[in-house]
Amino acid sequence: MTEPHPVPPEGTPPTVPQLDVRAAEPPAADTPPPTGGFADRPPGYPSALVWLRAGILRDWRGVLGAFFATWFYLPVALLLAFWGGLVLAVSGLFAGGLGADDQLPQVLRDAPLIGPLLEAFLTRSGGVLGGVVGFVVGFLGGFLAVLVVPWLGADAGPLTVVTGLVGTAVAAVLIGVLYTLYRVLLEPRLLVVSGARQPSRREYARLRPVLDDCARRLGLPNVPRLLMEDDPVLSNARTYARHVVVTTAVLTEPDDEIAALFSHELVHWRTGDEITSAFVRGVGLPLTLAHALPTWLMRTFPHPATNLVVFLFFWPVLLTMRYVVLPLHARDVRAAEYRADLGAVLTGHVEGMRRVLERRLSFETGRSGWDEAVCATHPPHELRLDALERASVAGVSAEAGEPAVTAERLFGHSGPVGTRRTWLLVGALALAACAGTGGLGVVQWAFFRPQSAVDGYFSALADTDSDAALGFLTDQSGVTDRKLLARLLRAEGYQPPTDVEISSLERDGDTATATVAYRLAGAAQTSTVSLRRDDEATAGFLHGWRIDGGLAALNAPVAGPGVRLNGVELPGDAEGPALTLLPGSYAATGPSSALSETPAETVVVGPGQSAATLQLAPVLKPAAVEAVEARVRAWLDECAKQTVAAPPGCPFRYYGGSAQKVSWKILEYPKLAVELTGPASAQVATPYETQGKVQVSGTNTYFGGTSPFTEEDAFTVAGVATADGDAVAFRPAAN
Repeated sequence: MTEPHPVPPEGTPPTVPQLDVRAAEPPAADTPPPTGGFADRPPGYPSALVWLRAGILRDWRGVLGAFFATWFYLPVALLLAFWGGLVLAVSGLFAGGLGADDQLPQVLRDAPLIGPLLEAFLTRSGGVLGGVVGFVVGFLGGFLAVLVVPWLGADAGPLTVVTGLVGTAVAAVLIGVLYTLYRVLLEPRLLVVSGARQPSRREYARLRPVLDDCARRLGLPNVPRLLMEDDPVLSNARTYARHVVVTTAVLTEPDDEIAALFSHELVHWRTGDEITSAFVRGVGLPLTLAHALPTWLMRTFPHPATNLVVFLFFWPVLLTMRYVVLPLHARDVRAAEYRADLGAVLTGHVEGMRRVLERRLSFETGRSGWDEAVCATHPPHELRLDALERASVAGVSAEAGEPAVTAERLFGHSGPVGTRRTWLLVGALALAACAGTGGLGVVQWAFFRPQSAVDGYFSALADTDSDAALGFLTDQSGVTDRKLLARLLRAEGYQPPTDVEISSLERDGDTATATVAYRLAGAAQTSTVSLRRDDEATAGFLHGWRIDGGLAALNAPVAGPGVRLNGVELPGDAEGPALTLLPGSYAATGPSSALSETPAETVVVGPGQSAATLQLAPVLKPAAVEAVEARVRAWLDECAKQTVAAPPGCPFRYYGGSAQKVSWKILEYPKLAVELTGPASAQVATPYETQGKVQVSGTNTYFGGTSPFTEEDAFTVAGVATADGDAVAFRPAAN
């Protein structure tokens, strides 16, 4: 424990006894601290992992600001908000100025005193109000369109939004960690490219003893690598993760001021401030890269015109950095500067630090062009002087016991990477995550693959479950009658595809094509089935697959009563929508009558088929011709019984003179040709070579005398035969 500090006499300016406020020195004070090993890691960290963890997890505000501004496209939101507000402001300005008074209700317009006042107010200020309202609406609409709309997709359920945010955060953290490792591991190369070099023998002899002395007073067993930058004008010092870079102008400064600078930089190095800044830059790397160009242009060409042009092109990026990222990161940066100033208190170089700050030497002005985008915010020098004086006075006036500023309080305890309880918790969480991910993977593989959709579809067909089969289709709008389709599948004549096997499956993003081999109607067949990934997710993150198509439209030229599939009568409305069928084979039967019969037909619908045709052509029954001929003969016999020269409605007549006592006799019945015109009707005709023969006899009267006659003539029969129940009817054609 250090001795208590003496209290100076009243009126005497306080001084800082160097040995009382500094940390305990290592026993081997005569030996200069060695340079660090691999990566020149600061002391006090058990491993490089602890060092990186301490820096990465420190500034959560800066990380949150960089993450939000970059990964939620805040500059794009500002740009769209500005133009949206501008367009609606102009629209509101003209709309409000030209028609604001017309929107006033007639009741208020007719009110005495109030009506004219309101009308005058709206006439003179309606355009301004419309412009303001339009700008506010357009600005908010454009801003929220970029921030909110990407998360409000068709399948953006709560779990989808959460998983999307988690995935975005993991990507940002991963990029931040990789960028931090890049900055740390390649830091020597990057500094050489930026102009830093190894110190000369004279520079090393001038600066290294001061650096070692400050390290001993801070209780640091090693120091970072010392590099020089050729700048004879500006006294500057910058700390990186593994190096301290000073300008050549520092060589002309007094030893106590150089020691104050080194004390400041060693605290930065020991507390890992560069790791924190690198991680913040890495999380916002796309935005930081976008900001690098305008800052480089303004720094390289310092002119108001250049600044104006750069601002007009890059103002969303510049404003996002200035008013979002920088303010959130500034708290940690300023706290780091105040903390680094306390290094001069520990090493006893308060007066040197005070003179440096009073002269406003711009050390620690930024570590690179990217640092200017994120880390160039330092506290005002006067506030740093106030904090330095308070710390030094508190160290002098401390009572017996510990000083107000100690290395332990300044640097803290880094500790191990994690306690046993922490590692147990992390292990349990990792195990649960692996188990959950593995379980979800098994569920995805078993139930949400394209193969699962194909297997489920054909299984539903095998179970004759039409509703389940339709559930595997992307489009079910073609189903005209679900109940009829269900009856068709459950009927006895339906045969689903059997021996189904997926021979190949090719996937391309959200689409897939499966080649399916199966047996249908006793024949081996192969079809191509197209699938599409569901937009909607089951449980928020499991996307299944559905089959494109899967329904075949039935074209049935012969429609009407008696047309059946699997014994189920089909509707006879030819003008309605076509009946749609699921894959399988269907037994089709048509109507039957006394004239015709319809042979049974099998309709085969394959999985990739879009249409099927049902012919069902009726044929004439063999007995129908005999029945028609019998009806015709009976009709002819009736005609032959008549005793007139021209039996009405009959196919024969006598064209002689005045005939009396006429009698008819059928010598030969015609051979008829019967052709179906429908399931219950047929056209009856007589071919020329099979005409019938009839004999007519009687007497003719000529000038009061009579003369007998007998003649033969050929005749034909034409008409329509129709089915009349189980009988056949004949209607002769008009002569």
